[in-house]
Amino acid sequence: MKVSLQPSLNDANLDATQLNSQRQLSISISAIAEILDRQVPLNLCLILDHSGSMGGRSLETVKEAACRLVDRLNPGDRLSVVVFDHRAKVLVPNQVIEDPEHVKRQINRLAADGGTAIDEGLRLGIEELAKGKKETVSQAFLLTDGENEHGNNDRCLKFAQLAASYNLTLNTLGFGDNWNQDILEKIADAASGTLSYIQRPDQAIAEFGRLFSRVQAVSLTNAYLLFSLMPNVRLAELKPVAQVSPDTIELPVQPEGDGRFAVRLGDLMKDTERVILANIYLGQLPAGKQAIANIQVRYDDPAENQTGLLSANQPVYADVTSVYQPATNPEVQQSILALAKYRQTQLAEAKLQQGDRAGAATMLQTAAKTALQMGDTGAATVLQTSATQLQSGQDLSESDRKKTRIVSKTVLQDTPHQ
Repeated sequence: MKVSLQPSLNDANLDATQLNSQRQLSISISAIAEILDRQVPLNLCLILDHSGSMGGRSLETVKEAACRLVDRLNPGDRLSVVVFDHRAKVLVPNQVIEDPEHVKRQINRLAADGGTAIDEGLRLGIEELAKGKKETVSQAFLLTDGENEHGNNDRCLKFAQLAASYNLTLNTLGFGDNWNQDILEKIADAASGTLSYIQRPDQAIAEFGRLFSRVQAVSLTNAYLLFSLMPNVRLAELKPVAQVSPDTIELPVQPEGDGRFAVRLGDLMKDTERVILANIYLGQLPAGKQAIANIQVRYDDPAENQTGLLSANQPVYADVTSVYQPATNPEVQQSILALAKYRQTQLAEAKLQQGDRAGAATMLQTAAKTALQMGDTGAATVLQTSATQLQSGQDLSESDRKKTRIVSKTVLQDTPHQ
C-alpha cells in the first residue's frame, strides 16, 4: 500500500516584484491499492443510544441497521457494542465475531428506557475499541437522538481527543432532530471521523451502510501530513489548514521537533481523495522556479504491522516571474469555495446565536451563492431556504439547522440502498 500525494497551488505563478503574496496550497492524499495488498481486519464499535426517546420505530430501525452490519463483517473482523441511556454498559465485548446470530440476538433484546449520557457511552466504547486495535482499522459509530442531559459535553470532547491519541476514529450519527449538532461535530472532527444526520428512522439502514463502506475502504491509519516550509514562507496565523473533501473540517497544526508542522489526518481510504487546503504567505522571491515547501505523509500500515512509515518527500514549486501572468487552478478554486461555504455558514450560525437574524440571513445567502458557484445546487437550495425563512421572520426548525450544518460540511451524495 502506497500513499499518493498531489500538491497544487491556486496560482502557481508569483510576481517577483511583490514584497508579499498569499497562496492556497491544495494537497490531495489517498492510499493507492496494489494487487498483493491484503485486507486489513476491521475493529468496529457501535455505541448506541437506547434512551426512552428512541422508543418505537427509531430503536427498531437502529437495531436492524446494526444487525445488517454484523452480517457484512468478514472473517477476522472484530466488533463490540456499547449501549447507553443515563448509564452505559457493554452489550457485546470486543471480539472476533464467530457467532453472528448470538450477537444479533443481543442487539435485538435492546429496549428503550431512561435518559442520555453520551460521555459514558463514549468512555466504554473507547475502552472496548482499544482492546482490538492492533493490526486493525479501528472505528466507532456513535448514534444518539438527544442532548447529553445526564453527561458532560467537555468530557465528551476530552474522550474524542483521547481516542485520536490512541489512533481510534469516531463517527457520529445524529438521529432525529433533537441532538446537539455542535458536540457531535466536535467529537467527529477531533477524532478524524464524519458527522451524519439521520432525519427519519427509515434512513438509518442506508446511512449505517454508507459509513460501513467507507470504513471498509480504509487501508492506512494514523496518518499525518508533514509540512516543511522554505525561508520566507509561512502558514497563516488564523485557521491555516483545513480539510475540504470528503468533509470540511478545520485541522489543528502541531509543530514537530525538527521544525516541520504536522496535521493529523487519521485513516486513509483506498483510492479515495482527502483534500487538504493550506493558507500560506510568501515573501519576495527571486525570479525562476522556486521550491517553497516540502510535504510528506507519515502513516501506519496495519496489514504489514508497520508504523511510522514515510511517503516520498514531495517538493512544491512556484514560478516566480518578473512579468506576472496568473495561472489559476480551477480544482483548487473549487476547494477554496468549499471552505468558504463552510465558514460562511459557521458565521451565520454564530450571528443567529447572538440574536442577529438579519446578519445570519445575509451570511446564509452568501453561502448559498458560494454553493452555486461550485455547482453544489443541493446545498444552495438548503442554505437559501434557511435564509428566506429568517428574512420572513420565522425561526429555523431543528431539522433546518441540522440540514444547514450538514450541507455546509460536504457535498451531499445519494445514499445507496444496502
